[in-house]
Amino acid sequence: MARHTFFCVDGHTCGNPVRLVAGGGPRLEGSSMFERRQHFLENFDWIRTGLMYEPRGHDMMSGAILYPPTREDCDTGVLYIETSGCLPMCGHGTIGTVTMAVEEGLVTPKVHGSLRLETPAGLVVADYEQDGDTVTSVTLTNVASFLAAENLEIECEIFGPLTVDVAYGGNFYAIVEPQGAFAGVGSVDVGDLLAASPKLRSALNAAYEIVHPENERIRGISHIMWTGPATVEGADARNAVFYGDKAIDRSPCGTGTSARMAQLHAKGRLKVGDTFVHESIINSLFIGGVKSETTVGNARAIVPTVSGRAYKTGTSTITLDERDPYMTGFQVAGTGVTRFPRPSS
Repeated sequence: MARHTFFCVDGHTCGNPVRLVAGGGPRLEGSSMFERRQHFLENFDWIRTGLMYEPRGHDMMSGAILYPPTREDCDTGVLYIETSGCLPMCGHGTIGTVTMAVEEGLVTPKVHGSLRLETPAGLVVADYEQDGDTVTSVTLTNVASFLAAENLEIECEIFGPLTVDVAYGGNFYAIVEPQGAFAGVGSVDVGDLLAASPKLRSALNAAYEIVHPENERIRGISHIMWTGPATVEGADARNAVFYGDKAIDRSPCGTGTSARMAQLHAKGRLKVGDTFVHESIINSLFIGGVKSETTVGNARAIVPTVSGRAYKTGTSTITLDERDPYMTGFQVAGTGVTRFPRPSS
């Protein structure tokens, strides 16, 4: 029976984990990172579940695998692997990936201080600052972000009727602002957010079709962003982002911050040149900015920036042993135990 070995560098970005797979990722086919993502999903998703879920990970786990880019203007390709799936883009994951990749010498940028990343969502530029060998901050210029739908009405089992907006920042977010029985993040139990989110996401996806105007394969709401007033001095707003089946992002969420700024810009609450300091559920901060305006299909959009810091916490060599009945991971949830599929022989 085979053993599959992966060399990993572990860290966190503003509290949310990042597991960077520096060696052992599968060979992927495709003329772009988006096509390689499709190949991974069709043939190797068991690697994602094995590395992200218990017993080697946990419900909040997220990570990335480095690949040679398909684009000549990029320094590296990035495939995102998380408990929420193989995402097109992950902001906190990118900040952590860039930090650890630079500090560990896993990538060599063409221009010092800047990494051009080919992600499944498109080009992401990561400018970083160093103190010696330590990366002290990373600023992402993210993919174009836009308000996809607004004032969608939906019934929520715990909070009653809600009106939400949907915005894209690399993933689609349903954004819930304080209203009715939802008093805002910090005023409701986190347990209620965890209980309400998966049902709300399912109800929204059943009632509304959300599709990226330039790539129909990017579709559906994957994240729920609950919002509320800031509690940290200098912050503009607070959020709790739900993803996967039972996870609340510990960071302020990079693609979520991009989506939130796109929503606020579309409603006239942010303009080009403005900054937006976003606070997480654990009070960590990202500094967002509206760099410029653009369009995505027929939608008005922004080019957002997101700045934050990540820290390496260790290295590990992880083995997925085919003799192990839990090689591909499992999850214990309110509905029971899920054991993830093994690779086909």
